Amino acid sequence: MIQIKYETQRLSFRFFVVMLILFFFQVLFGLLLAAQHVDPTILAGTLNFNVVRAEHTNLGLLWILCGFIGTILFIGPLMSKRELAAPGLIKFLFYALLAVVVWNVGTQALAMKGIAGWWKGQPWLQEGLEYIEAGRAADVIILIGFAILCYVVLRTFPKRSEWNEIHWGLAIGVVALTAVWVFGMFFTERLDLQEYFRWYVVHYWVEGVWEVIHISLVGFLLVLMFDADVKSVGFAVFWGVVLVWLSGLIGNAHHYFWIGTPEFWQFWGSLFSALEPLPLIFCFWHIYLDAHQDAKPLKNFPAFAFLLGSVVLEHVGAGILGFTMTFAITNIWSHGTWVTMSHAHLALFGTFGMLGLSAAYYILPIIRRATNFDQRLGKLSFWLVFIGILGLSFGFAIGGTIQVFLYRTLGLDWFGGDIAPALVFAKGMVLIFGMVFFAGVCLLVYDLLTLGARDKAVATGEDMAEHVLAPVGSARPLSGWETGIWMLWMWIFGMIITFDLLSFNLSTVQQGNATIPYLMGFVGYSGLLLVSLLFVRRFLHAMQARGAPSLAAEGQSAT
Repeated sequence: MIQIKYETQRLSFRFFVVMLILFFFQVLFGLLLAAQHVDPTILAGTLNFNVVRAEHTNLGLLWILCGFIGTILFIGPLMSKRELAAPGLIKFLFYALLAVVVWNVGTQALAMKGIAGWWKGQPWLQEGLEYIEAGRAADVIILIGFAILCYVVLRTFPKRSEWNEIHWGLAIGVVALTAVWVFGMFFTERLDLQEYFRWYVVHYWVEGVWEVIHISLVGFLLVLMFDADVKSVGFAVFWGVVLVWLSGLIGNAHHYFWIGTPEFWQFWGSLFSALEPLPLIFCFWHIYLDAHQDAKPLKNFPAFAFLLGSVVLEHVGAGILGFTMTFAITNIWSHGTWVTMSHAHLALFGTFGMLGLSAAYYILPIIRRATNFDQRLGKLSFWLVFIGILGLSFGFAIGGTIQVFLYRTLGLDWFGGDIAPALVFAKGMVLIFGMVFFAGVCLLVYDLLTLGARDKAVATGEDMAEHVLAPVGSARPLSGWETGIWMLWMWIFGMIITFDLLSFNLSTVQQGNATIPYLMGFVGYSGLLLVSLLFVRRFLHAMQARGAPSLAAEGQSAT
Protein backbone atom coordinates (compact mmCIF):
# COMPACT_ATOMS: atom_id res chain seq x y z
CA MET A 1 0.00 0.00 0.00
CA ILE A 2 1.27 3.47 -0.91
CA GLN A 3 1.97 5.47 2.23
CA ILE A 4 2.85 9.02 3.22
CA LYS A 5 6.64 9.46 3.12
CA TYR A 6 6.81 12.95 4.62
CA GLU A 7 4.52 14.20 7.39
CA THR A 8 4.18 17.69 5.88
CA GLN A 9 2.44 16.12 2.88
CA ARG A 10 -0.62 15.87 5.13
CA LEU A 11 -0.91 19.67 5.05
CA SER A 12 -2.38 19.29 1.57
CA PHE A 13 -5.47 17.52 2.95
CA ARG A 14 -7.21 20.66 4.23
CA PHE A 15 -6.79 22.41 0.86
CA PHE A 16 -8.49 19.51 -0.93
CA VAL A 17 -11.38 19.55 1.56
CA VAL A 18 -11.94 23.27 0.92
CA MET A 19 -11.58 22.63 -2.81
CA LEU A 20 -14.43 20.12 -2.76
CA ILE A 21 -16.71 22.34 -0.66
CA LEU A 22 -16.14 25.37 -2.91
CA PHE A 23 -16.63 23.21 -6.01
CA PHE A 24 -20.01 22.07 -4.70
CA PHE A 25 -21.23 25.61 -4.06
CA GLN A 26 -19.81 26.90 -7.33
CA VAL A 27 -21.90 24.36 -9.22
CA LEU A 28 -24.96 25.32 -7.15
CA PHE A 29 -24.50 28.92 -8.31
CA GLY A 30 -24.11 27.61 -11.85
CA LEU A 31 -27.43 25.77 -11.63
CA LEU A 32 -29.06 28.94 -10.33
CA LEU A 33 -27.63 30.83 -13.32
CA ALA A 34 -29.09 28.23 -15.69
CA ALA A 35 -32.48 28.53 -13.96
CA GLN A 36 -32.35 32.35 -14.15
CA HIS A 37 -31.67 32.10 -17.88
CA VAL A 38 -34.93 30.15 -18.20
CA ASP A 39 -36.84 32.40 -15.76
CA PRO A 40 -35.12 35.76 -15.06
CA THR A 41 -37.50 36.53 -12.16
CA ILE A 42 -35.95 33.82 -9.93
CA LEU A 43 -34.47 35.57 -6.82
CA ALA A 44 -34.63 38.92 -8.64
CA GLY A 45 -33.76 41.65 -6.14
CA THR A 46 -32.25 39.12 -3.72
CA LEU A 47 -29.53 37.46 -5.81
CA ASN A 48 -29.46 39.17 -9.17
CA PHE A 49 -27.97 37.45 -12.19
CA ASN A 50 -24.79 39.55 -12.22
CA VAL A 51 -24.04 38.69 -8.59
CA VAL A 52 -24.72 34.98 -9.06
CA ARG A 53 -22.48 34.99 -12.12
CA ALA A 54 -19.66 36.71 -10.19
CA GLU A 55 -19.97 34.19 -7.35
CA HIS A 56 -19.96 31.29 -9.81
CA THR A 57 -16.84 32.58 -11.56
CA ASN A 58 -14.91 33.53 -8.42
CA LEU A 59 -15.60 30.27 -6.60
CA GLY A 60 -14.43 28.45 -9.71
CA LEU A 61 -11.08 30.23 -9.64
CA LEU A 62 -10.71 29.73 -5.89
CA TRP A 63 -11.36 25.98 -5.83
CA ILE A 64 -9.06 25.41 -8.78
CA LEU A 65 -6.31 27.30 -6.94
CA CYS A 66 -6.99 25.12 -3.87
CA GLY A 67 -6.42 22.06 -6.04
CA PHE A 68 -3.16 23.50 -7.39
CA ILE A 69 -1.89 24.32 -3.90
CA GLY A 70 -2.90 20.96 -2.43
CA THR A 71 -1.21 19.05 -5.25
CA ILE A 72 1.98 21.11 -5.10
CA LEU A 73 2.22 20.66 -1.32
CA PHE A 74 1.83 16.88 -1.66
CA ILE A 75 4.32 16.33 -4.48
CA GLY A 76 6.83 18.98 -3.34
CA PRO A 77 8.46 16.71 -0.73
CA LEU A 78 8.50 13.80 -3.19
CA MET A 79 10.30 15.92 -5.77
CA SER A 80 12.73 17.29 -3.16
CA LYS A 81 13.12 14.17 -0.97
CA ARG A 82 12.62 16.21 2.19
CA GLU A 83 9.88 17.83 4.27
CA LEU A 84 8.13 21.04 3.17
CA ALA A 85 9.83 24.21 4.33
CA ALA A 86 8.00 26.58 6.71
CA PRO A 87 4.92 24.45 7.61
CA GLY A 88 3.76 27.33 9.85
CA LEU A 89 3.48 29.58 6.79
CA ILE A 90 1.48 26.90 5.00
CA LYS A 91 -1.04 26.88 7.86
CA PHE A 92 -1.22 30.69 7.66
CA LEU A 93 -1.76 30.36 3.89
CA PHE A 94 -4.74 28.10 4.54
CA TYR A 95 -6.44 30.59 6.87
CA ALA A 96 -5.65 33.46 4.49
CA LEU A 97 -7.36 31.44 1.77
CA LEU A 98 -10.45 31.00 3.94
CA ALA A 99 -10.47 34.75 4.64
CA VAL A 100 -10.36 35.51 0.90
CA VAL A 101 -13.22 33.09 0.26
CA VAL A 102 -15.43 34.64 2.94
CA TRP A 103 -14.53 38.18 1.81
CA ASN A 104 -15.17 37.40 -1.83
CA VAL A 105 -18.53 35.72 -1.27
CA GLY A 106 -19.67 38.43 1.14
CA THR A 107 -18.69 41.49 -0.89
CA GLN A 108 -20.02 40.48 -4.32
CA ALA A 109 -23.59 41.22 -3.18
CA LEU A 110 -22.51 44.86 -2.74
CA ALA A 111 -22.51 45.16 -6.53
CA MET A 112 -26.32 45.14 -6.42
CA LYS A 113 -26.16 48.38 -4.44
CA GLY A 114 -23.30 49.92 -6.39
CA ILE A 115 -20.93 49.81 -3.40
CA ALA A 116 -17.25 49.28 -4.30
CA GLY A 117 -15.61 50.78 -1.20
CA TRP A 118 -13.65 53.56 -2.92
CA TRP A 119 -10.73 54.98 -0.92
CA LYS A 120 -7.56 56.61 -2.22
CA GLY A 121 -8.70 55.96 -5.79
CA GLN A 122 -8.97 52.19 -5.26
CA PRO A 123 -12.04 49.90 -4.89
CA TRP A 124 -11.29 48.12 -1.61
CA LEU A 125 -14.44 45.98 -1.26
CA GLN A 126 -15.16 44.77 -4.80
CA GLU A 127 -14.19 46.11 -8.20
CA GLY A 128 -16.56 44.44 -10.65
CA LEU A 129 -13.91 43.43 -13.21
CA GLU A 130 -14.82 40.07 -14.71
CA TYR A 131 -12.76 37.19 -13.25
CA ILE A 132 -10.96 39.51 -10.81
CA GLU A 133 -13.92 41.02 -8.96
CA ALA A 134 -12.15 40.83 -5.59
CA GLY A 135 -11.59 44.23 -3.99
CA ARG A 136 -8.16 45.63 -3.24
CA ALA A 137 -8.16 44.36 0.36
CA ALA A 138 -8.59 40.79 -0.85
CA ASP A 139 -6.03 41.42 -3.60
CA VAL A 140 -3.36 42.20 -1.00
CA ILE A 141 -4.12 39.00 0.94
CA ILE A 142 -4.04 36.99 -2.29
CA LEU A 143 -0.64 38.47 -3.19
CA ILE A 144 0.73 37.55 0.24
CA GLY A 145 -0.67 34.02 -0.16
CA PHE A 146 0.98 33.57 -3.55
CA ALA A 147 4.26 34.88 -2.17
CA ILE A 148 4.08 32.32 0.67
CA LEU A 149 3.45 29.48 -1.80
CA CYS A 150 6.35 30.68 -3.94
CA TYR A 151 8.67 30.88 -0.90
CA VAL A 152 7.69 27.41 0.38
CA VAL A 153 8.19 25.76 -3.02
CA LEU A 154 11.56 27.37 -3.70
CA ARG A 155 12.81 26.70 -0.16
CA THR A 156 11.68 23.07 -0.31
CA PHE A 157 13.25 22.32 -3.69
CA PRO A 158 16.88 21.09 -3.69
CA LYS A 159 19.72 23.29 -4.93
CA ARG A 160 19.25 24.51 -8.50
CA SER A 161 21.91 22.24 -9.97
CA GLU A 162 19.72 19.25 -9.03
CA TRP A 163 16.53 20.55 -10.64
CA ASN A 164 14.92 18.66 -13.51
CA GLU A 165 12.40 20.09 -15.96
CA ILE A 166 9.46 19.52 -13.61
CA HIS A 167 11.23 21.51 -10.87
CA TRP A 168 11.79 24.34 -13.34
CA GLY A 169 8.19 24.20 -14.58
CA LEU A 170 6.72 24.46 -11.09
CA ALA A 171 9.24 27.09 -10.01
CA ILE A 172 8.45 29.27 -13.04
CA GLY A 173 4.75 28.69 -12.41
CA VAL A 174 4.64 29.77 -8.76
CA VAL A 175 6.91 32.78 -9.34
CA ALA A 176 4.81 33.95 -12.30
CA LEU A 177 1.61 33.24 -10.35
CA THR A 178 2.74 35.89 -7.87
CA ALA A 179 4.22 38.38 -10.33
CA VAL A 180 1.33 38.44 -12.81
CA TRP A 181 -1.19 39.13 -10.04
CA VAL A 182 0.40 42.57 -9.51
CA PHE A 183 -1.10 43.75 -12.83
CA GLY A 184 -4.58 43.37 -11.33
CA MET A 185 -3.84 45.42 -8.23
CA PHE A 186 -4.42 48.95 -9.45
CA PHE A 187 -7.25 50.84 -11.08
CA THR A 188 -7.25 53.26 -14.02
CA GLU A 189 -10.20 55.24 -15.35
CA ARG A 190 -9.37 54.54 -19.02
CA LEU A 191 -11.40 51.48 -19.96
CA ASP A 192 -9.10 50.30 -22.74
CA LEU A 193 -6.02 50.54 -20.48
CA GLN A 194 -7.88 48.84 -17.64
CA GLU A 195 -8.81 46.02 -20.02
CA TYR A 196 -5.16 45.66 -21.01
CA PHE A 197 -4.14 45.08 -17.41
CA ARG A 198 -7.16 42.90 -16.63
CA TRP A 199 -6.31 40.58 -19.50
CA TYR A 200 -2.67 40.52 -18.42
CA VAL A 201 -3.93 38.76 -15.30
CA VAL A 202 -6.71 36.65 -16.83
CA HIS A 203 -4.88 35.55 -19.98
CA TYR A 204 -1.36 35.14 -18.63
CA TRP A 205 -2.68 33.30 -15.61
CA VAL A 206 -4.81 30.84 -17.60
CA GLU A 207 -2.92 30.58 -20.90
CA GLY A 208 0.52 31.17 -19.43
CA VAL A 209 1.06 30.56 -15.74
CA TRP A 210 -1.70 28.03 -15.07
CA GLU A 211 -0.79 26.09 -18.23
CA VAL A 212 2.82 25.83 -17.02
CA ILE A 213 1.70 24.54 -13.62
CA HIS A 214 -0.80 22.20 -15.30
CA ILE A 215 1.78 20.64 -17.62
CA SER A 216 4.24 20.19 -14.74
CA LEU A 217 1.66 18.59 -12.42
CA VAL A 218 0.32 16.31 -15.16
CA GLY A 219 3.88 15.16 -15.78
CA PHE A 220 4.61 14.32 -12.15
CA LEU A 221 1.23 12.65 -11.59
CA LEU A 222 2.03 10.38 -14.55
CA VAL A 223 5.35 9.56 -12.91
CA LEU A 224 3.50 8.59 -9.72
CA MET A 225 0.70 6.64 -11.42
CA PHE A 226 2.76 4.67 -13.94
CA ASP A 227 6.35 4.90 -12.68
CA ALA A 228 7.04 6.82 -15.87
CA ASP A 229 10.61 7.81 -16.63
CA VAL A 230 11.26 11.25 -15.14
CA LYS A 231 13.63 12.18 -17.97
CA SER A 232 11.12 11.46 -20.72
CA VAL A 233 8.37 13.25 -18.79
CA GLY A 234 10.75 16.15 -18.18
CA PHE A 235 11.43 16.40 -21.92
CA ALA A 236 7.69 16.72 -22.59
CA VAL A 237 7.30 19.26 -19.77
CA PHE A 238 10.17 21.36 -21.16
CA TRP A 239 8.71 21.65 -24.64
CA GLY A 240 5.22 22.15 -23.28
CA VAL A 241 6.36 25.10 -21.15
CA VAL A 242 8.40 26.62 -24.00
CA LEU A 243 5.50 26.41 -26.45
CA VAL A 244 3.00 27.79 -23.91
CA TRP A 245 5.09 30.89 -23.30
CA LEU A 246 6.14 31.34 -26.92
CA SER A 247 2.56 31.30 -28.21
CA GLY A 248 0.74 32.66 -25.17
CA LEU A 249 2.61 35.93 -24.65
CA ILE A 250 1.74 37.53 -27.99
CA GLY A 251 -1.41 35.43 -28.32
CA ASN A 252 -2.87 37.57 -25.54
CA ALA A 253 -3.61 40.10 -28.29
CA HIS A 254 -6.80 38.26 -29.29
CA HIS A 255 -8.42 39.88 -26.23
CA TYR A 256 -7.62 43.34 -27.59
CA PHE A 257 -9.36 43.25 -30.97
CA TRP A 258 -12.41 45.34 -30.05
CA ILE A 259 -11.35 47.75 -27.29
CA GLY A 260 -9.87 50.51 -29.41
CA THR A 261 -6.35 49.12 -29.77
CA PRO A 262 -4.11 49.44 -32.88
CA GLU A 263 -5.21 47.40 -35.88
CA PHE A 264 -1.92 45.50 -36.17
CA TRP A 265 -2.97 43.43 -33.12
CA GLN A 266 -5.61 41.75 -35.30
CA PHE A 267 -2.89 40.11 -37.39
CA TRP A 268 -0.40 39.27 -34.63
CA GLY A 269 -3.10 38.25 -32.17
CA SER A 270 -4.68 35.93 -34.75
CA LEU A 271 -1.32 34.42 -35.75
CA PHE A 272 -0.01 33.62 -32.29
CA SER A 273 -3.42 32.62 -30.96
CA ALA A 274 -3.49 30.03 -33.75
CA LEU A 275 -0.19 28.64 -32.39
CA GLU A 276 -1.51 28.22 -28.84
CA PRO A 277 -2.92 24.69 -29.49
CA LEU A 278 0.62 23.40 -30.16
CA PRO A 279 1.56 22.76 -26.50
CA LEU A 280 -1.89 21.29 -25.90
CA ILE A 281 -1.40 18.78 -28.75
CA PHE A 282 1.98 17.96 -27.21
CA CYS A 283 0.39 17.41 -23.79
CA PHE A 284 -2.32 15.22 -25.38
CA TRP A 285 0.29 13.00 -27.01
CA HIS A 286 2.43 13.04 -23.87
CA ILE A 287 -0.28 11.40 -21.73
CA TYR A 288 -0.73 8.66 -24.33
CA LEU A 289 2.97 7.82 -24.42
CA ASP A 290 3.46 7.83 -20.64
CA ALA A 291 0.30 5.85 -19.90
CA HIS A 292 1.27 3.19 -22.47
CA GLN A 293 4.93 2.75 -21.59
CA ASP A 294 4.10 -0.62 -20.01
CA ALA A 295 1.14 -2.95 -19.67
CA LYS A 296 0.60 -2.66 -15.93
CA PRO A 297 -3.03 -2.74 -14.76
CA LEU A 298 -4.73 0.56 -13.99
CA LYS A 299 -4.75 0.75 -10.18
CA ASN A 300 -6.72 3.96 -9.62
CA PHE A 301 -9.39 4.42 -12.28
CA PRO A 302 -10.91 7.73 -11.02
CA ALA A 303 -7.53 9.45 -10.67
CA PHE A 304 -6.43 8.53 -14.18
CA ALA A 305 -9.87 9.12 -15.70
CA PHE A 306 -9.98 12.71 -14.45
CA LEU A 307 -6.35 13.23 -15.54
CA LEU A 308 -7.18 11.96 -19.03
CA GLY A 309 -10.31 14.12 -19.05
CA SER A 310 -8.20 17.13 -18.10
CA VAL A 311 -5.78 16.65 -21.00
CA VAL A 312 -8.46 15.79 -23.58
CA LEU A 313 -10.70 18.72 -22.63
CA GLU A 314 -7.66 20.99 -22.58
CA HIS A 315 -6.99 19.91 -26.14
CA VAL A 316 -10.64 20.26 -27.21
CA GLY A 317 -11.80 23.25 -25.16
CA ALA A 318 -8.69 25.41 -24.91
CA GLY A 319 -6.99 24.17 -28.08
CA ILE A 320 -9.58 23.45 -30.77
CA LEU A 321 -12.43 25.70 -29.61
CA GLY A 322 -9.89 28.38 -28.67
CA PHE A 323 -8.42 28.11 -32.16
CA THR A 324 -11.81 28.40 -33.87
CA MET A 325 -12.76 31.69 -32.22
CA THR A 326 -9.56 33.68 -31.70
CA PHE A 327 -8.94 34.78 -35.28
CA ALA A 328 -10.09 38.36 -35.71
CA ILE A 329 -12.28 37.30 -38.66
CA THR A 330 -14.11 34.71 -36.54
CA ASN A 331 -13.88 36.48 -33.19
CA ILE A 332 -15.85 39.43 -34.58
CA TRP A 333 -18.86 37.08 -34.63
CA SER A 334 -18.27 34.93 -31.55
CA HIS A 335 -17.03 37.61 -29.13
CA GLY A 336 -19.36 38.06 -26.16
CA THR A 337 -21.76 35.27 -27.17
CA TRP A 338 -22.41 31.81 -25.74
CA VAL A 339 -19.85 30.45 -28.22
CA THR A 340 -17.27 31.91 -25.84
CA MET A 341 -19.04 30.22 -22.92
CA SER A 342 -18.70 26.85 -24.63
CA HIS A 343 -14.95 27.36 -24.97
CA ALA A 344 -14.59 28.78 -21.45
CA HIS A 345 -16.31 25.94 -19.60
CA LEU A 346 -14.33 23.22 -21.35
CA ALA A 347 -11.07 25.16 -21.10
CA LEU A 348 -11.28 26.26 -17.45
CA PHE A 349 -13.04 23.37 -15.73
CA GLY A 350 -11.95 20.75 -18.25
CA THR A 351 -8.26 21.62 -18.03
CA PHE A 352 -7.61 22.83 -14.50
CA GLY A 353 -10.64 21.61 -12.56
CA MET A 354 -10.31 18.02 -13.69
CA LEU A 355 -6.61 18.09 -12.83
CA GLY A 356 -7.50 19.03 -9.24
CA LEU A 357 -10.08 16.24 -9.05
CA SER A 358 -7.55 13.75 -10.43
CA ALA A 359 -5.02 14.81 -7.83
CA ALA A 360 -7.66 14.51 -5.10
CA TYR A 361 -8.52 10.96 -6.15
CA TYR A 362 -4.83 10.05 -6.10
CA ILE A 363 -3.80 11.88 -2.92
CA LEU A 364 -6.77 11.66 -0.54
CA PRO A 365 -6.89 7.82 -0.46
CA ILE A 366 -3.19 7.85 0.49
CA ILE A 367 -3.67 10.42 3.25
CA ARG A 368 -6.79 8.63 4.57
CA ARG A 369 -5.15 5.19 4.26
CA ALA A 370 -7.92 4.01 1.96
CA THR A 371 -5.93 2.86 -1.05
CA ASN A 372 -8.26 -0.15 -1.51
CA PHE A 373 -11.35 2.05 -1.71
CA ASP A 374 -14.32 1.06 -3.85
CA GLN A 375 -13.77 2.89 -7.14
CA ARG A 376 -17.29 2.46 -8.52
CA LEU A 377 -18.58 5.79 -7.17
CA GLY A 378 -15.56 7.59 -8.58
CA LYS A 379 -16.06 5.94 -11.95
CA LEU A 380 -19.75 6.89 -12.08
CA SER A 381 -19.05 10.45 -10.93
CA PHE A 382 -16.43 10.85 -13.67
CA TRP A 383 -18.82 9.85 -16.43
CA LEU A 384 -21.61 12.06 -15.07
CA VAL A 385 -19.27 15.04 -14.80
CA PHE A 386 -17.64 14.39 -18.18
CA ILE A 387 -20.93 13.91 -20.04
CA GLY A 388 -22.41 16.87 -18.16
CA ILE A 389 -19.66 19.30 -19.16
CA LEU A 390 -19.75 18.12 -22.80
CA GLY A 391 -23.54 18.62 -22.85
CA LEU A 392 -23.18 22.07 -21.28
CA SER A 393 -20.63 23.01 -23.92
CA PHE A 394 -22.92 21.82 -26.71
CA GLY A 395 -25.86 23.80 -25.31
CA PHE A 396 -23.76 26.96 -25.05
CA ALA A 397 -22.34 26.47 -28.56
CA ILE A 398 -25.76 26.02 -30.20
CA GLY A 399 -27.15 28.97 -28.24
CA GLY A 400 -24.15 31.08 -29.26
CA THR A 401 -24.63 30.21 -32.93
CA ILE A 402 -28.25 31.36 -32.70
CA GLN A 403 -27.13 34.57 -30.95
CA VAL A 404 -24.60 35.36 -33.67
CA PHE A 405 -27.21 35.02 -36.39
CA LEU A 406 -30.06 36.88 -34.71
CA TYR A 407 -28.06 39.61 -33.00
CA ARG A 408 -24.89 40.13 -34.99
CA THR A 409 -26.26 39.30 -38.46
CA LEU A 410 -29.94 40.32 -38.39
CA GLY A 411 -29.47 43.03 -35.75
CA LEU A 412 -32.45 42.00 -33.64
CA ASP A 413 -32.90 43.57 -30.23
CA TRP A 414 -30.96 41.66 -27.54
CA PHE A 415 -32.71 43.24 -24.56
CA GLY A 416 -36.08 43.76 -26.23
CA GLY A 417 -36.97 40.07 -26.19
CA ASP A 418 -36.27 39.19 -29.83
CA ILE A 419 -33.47 36.74 -29.07
CA ALA A 420 -34.60 35.07 -25.82
CA PRO A 421 -37.43 32.97 -27.39
CA ALA A 422 -34.99 31.48 -29.92
CA LEU A 423 -32.72 30.28 -27.11
CA VAL A 424 -35.31 28.22 -25.23
CA PHE A 425 -33.91 24.91 -26.52
CA ALA A 426 -30.30 25.85 -25.74
CA LYS A 427 -31.21 27.14 -22.27
CA GLY A 428 -33.10 23.92 -21.57
CA MET A 429 -30.06 21.87 -22.60
CA VAL A 430 -27.81 23.88 -20.31
CA LEU A 431 -30.16 23.33 -17.37
CA ILE A 432 -30.58 19.59 -18.03
CA PHE A 433 -26.88 18.86 -18.49
CA GLY A 434 -26.13 21.15 -15.58
CA MET A 435 -28.19 18.83 -13.38
CA VAL A 436 -26.33 15.80 -14.78
CA PHE A 437 -23.06 17.55 -13.95
CA PHE A 438 -24.32 18.43 -10.46
CA ALA A 439 -25.27 14.80 -9.80
CA GLY A 440 -21.72 13.79 -10.62
CA VAL A 441 -20.32 16.52 -8.37
CA CYS A 442 -22.47 15.37 -5.44
CA LEU A 443 -21.23 11.81 -5.89
CA LEU A 444 -17.55 12.68 -6.09
CA VAL A 445 -17.68 15.14 -3.16
CA TYR A 446 -19.37 12.47 -1.02
CA ASP A 447 -16.95 9.81 -2.25
CA LEU A 448 -13.80 11.83 -1.57
CA LEU A 449 -14.89 13.24 1.79
CA THR A 450 -15.92 9.85 3.20
CA LEU A 451 -13.09 7.67 1.90
CA GLY A 452 -11.57 7.17 5.34
CA ALA A 453 -14.86 6.49 7.10
CA ARG A 454 -16.27 3.85 4.76
CA ASP A 455 -15.25 0.18 4.64
CA LYS A 456 -11.76 -0.03 3.15
CA ALA A 457 -12.03 -3.69 2.28
CA VAL A 458 -14.77 -3.42 -0.32
CA ALA A 459 -12.38 -3.42 -3.25
CA THR A 460 -10.25 -6.51 -2.81
CA GLY A 461 -8.45 -8.07 -5.72
CA GLU A 462 -11.25 -10.59 -6.26
CA ASP A 463 -13.91 -7.85 -6.28
CA MET A 464 -12.03 -5.70 -8.76
CA ALA A 465 -11.32 -8.66 -11.05
CA GLU A 466 -15.01 -8.71 -11.97
CA HIS A 467 -14.65 -5.23 -13.44
CA VAL A 468 -11.58 -5.95 -15.58
CA LEU A 469 -12.49 -5.90 -19.27
CA ALA A 470 -11.32 -8.52 -21.74
CA PRO A 471 -8.83 -6.92 -24.18
CA VAL A 472 -11.10 -7.20 -27.23
CA GLY A 473 -13.37 -4.78 -29.08
CA SER A 474 -13.27 -1.30 -27.55
CA ALA A 475 -10.95 -2.65 -24.83
CA ARG A 476 -8.23 -3.83 -27.22
CA PRO A 477 -4.81 -2.13 -26.85
CA LEU A 478 -4.82 1.48 -28.07
CA SER A 479 -2.07 2.20 -30.61
CA GLY A 480 -0.41 5.53 -31.31
CA TRP A 481 -1.72 5.40 -34.88
CA GLU A 482 -5.31 5.05 -33.69
CA THR A 483 -4.81 7.87 -31.19
CA GLY A 484 -3.61 10.08 -34.03
CA ILE A 485 -6.75 9.25 -36.03
CA TRP A 486 -8.96 10.25 -33.09
CA MET A 487 -7.05 13.52 -32.82
CA LEU A 488 -7.39 14.12 -36.56
CA TRP A 489 -11.17 13.74 -36.36
CA MET A 490 -11.28 16.25 -33.52
CA TRP A 491 -9.48 18.79 -35.67
CA ILE A 492 -11.66 18.05 -38.71
CA PHE A 493 -14.74 18.96 -36.69
CA GLY A 494 -12.83 21.96 -35.29
CA MET A 495 -12.27 23.21 -38.84
CA ILE A 496 -15.99 22.76 -39.58
CA ILE A 497 -16.72 24.99 -36.56
CA THR A 498 -14.22 27.56 -37.87
CA PHE A 499 -15.93 27.62 -41.27
CA ASP A 500 -19.27 27.82 -39.45
CA LEU A 501 -18.21 31.15 -37.91
CA LEU A 502 -16.77 32.34 -41.22
CA SER A 503 -20.04 31.50 -43.00
CA PHE A 504 -21.72 34.45 -41.30
CA ASN A 505 -19.88 36.61 -43.86
CA LEU A 506 -21.76 34.97 -46.75
CA SER A 507 -24.29 37.16 -48.55
CA THR A 508 -27.03 34.53 -48.27
CA VAL A 509 -26.59 34.44 -44.50
CA GLN A 510 -26.47 38.24 -44.30
CA GLN A 511 -29.81 38.28 -46.15
CA GLY A 512 -31.44 36.10 -43.50
CA ASN A 513 -30.83 32.44 -44.49
CA ALA A 514 -29.26 30.63 -41.52
CA THR A 515 -29.20 27.14 -43.05
CA ILE A 516 -25.44 26.97 -43.61
CA PRO A 517 -24.24 28.23 -40.19
CA TYR A 518 -26.87 26.26 -38.28
CA LEU A 519 -26.08 23.04 -40.14
CA MET A 520 -22.31 23.44 -39.89
CA GLY A 521 -22.56 24.45 -36.25
CA PHE A 522 -24.66 21.41 -35.35
CA VAL A 523 -22.37 19.01 -37.25
CA GLY A 524 -19.16 20.62 -35.99
CA TYR A 525 -19.98 20.92 -32.30
CA SER A 526 -21.85 17.62 -31.97
CA GLY A 527 -19.11 15.80 -33.91
CA LEU A 528 -16.28 17.29 -31.86
CA LEU A 529 -17.88 16.58 -28.50
CA LEU A 530 -19.08 13.09 -29.47
CA VAL A 531 -15.60 12.13 -30.75
CA SER A 532 -14.13 13.43 -27.47
CA LEU A 533 -16.54 11.28 -25.47
CA LEU A 534 -15.92 8.16 -27.56
CA PHE A 535 -12.15 8.63 -27.48
CA VAL A 536 -12.07 8.90 -23.68
CA ARG A 537 -14.30 5.82 -23.44
CA ARG A 538 -11.98 3.94 -25.83
CA PHE A 539 -8.85 5.03 -23.95
CA LEU A 540 -10.22 4.06 -20.53
CA HIS A 541 -11.53 0.71 -21.76
CA ALA A 542 -8.09 -0.10 -23.13
CA MET A 543 -6.49 0.89 -19.83
CA GLN A 544 -8.95 -1.21 -17.80
CA ALA A 545 -8.17 -4.26 -19.91
CA ARG A 546 -4.45 -4.13 -19.18
CA GLY A 547 -3.34 -7.16 -17.23
CA ALA A 548 -6.45 -9.13 -18.19
CA PRO A 549 -5.89 -12.45 -20.00
CA SER A 550 -6.75 -12.40 -23.69
CA LEU A 551 -9.43 -14.67 -25.09
CA ALA A 552 -6.81 -16.48 -27.15
CA ALA A 553 -4.76 -17.21 -24.06
CA GLU A 554 -7.86 -18.42 -22.24
CA GLY A 555 -8.65 -20.74 -25.14
CA GLN A 556 -5.14 -22.18 -25.11
CA SER A 557 -5.29 -22.80 -21.38
CA ALA A 558 -8.65 -24.52 -21.79
CA THR A 559 -7.21 -26.98 -24.33
